[in-house]
Amino acid sequence: MTEPNNPARPPYQPPSRPIRTGNGPDSAPQTRIIRRAPTGPIPQAVDDARTTHIPRQPSAPARVAPSPQVPLVGTPSSATAVAAAAISIISGWATSVVATDLIAGWWKSDRLFCVAVAFLALVFAGATISGVILLLLRQPLSRYLIVAGAVVAILTYLGVFIAGARVAWIVHALPVLPIASAVLTLLPRTKDWLLDD
Repeated sequence: MTEPNNPARPPYQPPSRPIRTGNGPDSAPQTRIIRRAPTGPIPQAVDDARTTHIPRQPSAPARVAPSPQVPLVGTPSSATAVAAAAISIISGWATSVVATDLIAGWWKSDRLFCVAVAFLALVFAGATISGVILLLLRQPLSRYLIVAGAVVAILTYLGVFIAGARVAWIVHALPVLPIASAVLTLLPRTKDWLLDD
């Protein structure tokens, strides 16, 4: 082995000028650098006028929705169902006021009559309240409950009139409310609206 400072082997010296390999224009001078940046001209990008951006189309004018009062042909209207629910609520309130007033006024003289009126009022209230809720949920059973509540309300008013109770003049007109709610509930338009999906 030779020593590192052996005078027999001369130290490495880089070449004074680069050595070319090959004869073509792609030939590059060899240097100590493994790879270097290209020294030739930078290729020019082709300016193409076409673009990949597609412009947005102008929006169409907004359509005017049809008036909610005028139903479309073939579409069931909810007007009779809403009217039936509203009149049933008013009828329920009026019948409950009359029943409460009768029970409070007749409790000392005829308790059996008061118990009968209270029972009818409870049946009426249960049928009407559940009927209105189911009507607004579009359940077909609601029609029967509202009609049953109306029949019980009419029976309550008949009991008042048969007993000869002294009542205000407006009470004689109140049976119109349960009759109107039953009629509106039984209309075919209400049935079509309930069965429409």
